[in-house]
Amino acid sequence: MLVHIFYQFFLLGCTSFGGPIAHIGYFRRHFVEHLGWIKPERFANMITLSQVLPGPGSSQVGFAIGLEKAGWLGGLAAFVGFTLPSFLIMLMLAYGASTLQSSLDGAISGLKLFAVVIVADAVFSMARSFCKTTPLKVIATLVAVFLYYLPTLNTQLLVLGFAFLIGCVAPLSPIPEAPSKSLNRFAWLPFSVVIIGFVLCLSVFNDSLFAPFYQAGSLVFGGGHVVLPLLQANLPNISDETFLTAYAAAQAVPGPMFTIASYLGAFWDGSPDILNALIATLAIFLPGLLLIGAFLNHWQTVQNLPRFAHIIAALNAAVVGILFAAWLNPIIPSAVHEVWQWPVIVLGYFTLSKFKPPIWVLLIAFAGIGLIAAQ
Repeated sequence: MLVHIFYQFFLLGCTSFGGPIAHIGYFRRHFVEHLGWIKPERFANMITLSQVLPGPGSSQVGFAIGLEKAGWLGGLAAFVGFTLPSFLIMLMLAYGASTLQSSLDGAISGLKLFAVVIVADAVFSMARSFCKTTPLKVIATLVAVFLYYLPTLNTQLLVLGFAFLIGCVAPLSPIPEAPSKSLNRFAWLPFSVVIIGFVLCLSVFNDSLFAPFYQAGSLVFGGGHVVLPLLQANLPNISDETFLTAYAAAQAVPGPMFTIASYLGAFWDGSPDILNALIATLAIFLPGLLLIGAFLNHWQTVQNLPRFAHIIAALNAAVVGILFAAWLNPIIPSAVHEVWQWPVIVLGYFTLSKFKPPIWVLLIAFAGIGLIAAQ
């Protein structure tokens, strides 16, 4: 089972371009619709939990899927499988293979178009599942409009809080049955580890390589785009040029953008070092994964409480709005630059939703389109 989990996530780690929002689309298509590992409602709740906790959102969702499938070892297998490809590529770039990115520009541009398709499929599929009533549609629409014009971390937290309050006072969902799980007091152990680790990084280990990356992973909401300024402030020994190169590389490779830490950590002592890259990578991912492990069972139990059912319905609708706003900006502007690309996107979406081909078929097709267009 663990090998199978690793294999499935490794395949996605090799092909999941487009950033954390696109990764959620890949996960939904692969693990919800294709493999049937989890139900759509549970998947939506995992996304909601990842939105309200610090850390790498898509990696947290992937870890939660592995955790649900085979416990902590399953979560670890999912994390390693999904992260390993981008870690290796970032490490290779750090060792001087910087020409790789420019040689693959055409294929990457095509894969960005596919990211537009896969996120559109995720948004509209989730909207059909979680925005069935007029009040839920209104919540999703308001969230999308608000985040489109004010795309900041504070705004995202604000709209989630707004959805929470709406769910507290409005009947938005049928009352579920009594929860089948009880709260597990031992689940708070990972949360305690995160807090103790953060305190130690601020005091005892403040000058170590581990500390700044662990602090960033403990504080950052919103994924790789948000983590850059915090890391830059905490890593004064890393040059601005190195930061910009790492940021560009993290956007170009598949898998989680938090592997920007792999590149930056490799240069901790000035010249590339594999061990430093590994330490930095583990440090930045560790808090977010521990927090998911700490709260996932609690979240799934609380969501079945009758008084909480309406809150979950509102939060799920808000997540649809968040994904839709991210699809409009930055995914579409970063991928679509020519008029001819729109018919390609529409055809790709129609093919995906109508005929449901394997993801790798469309990945190859869109990469080929990008290479041909670059000639």
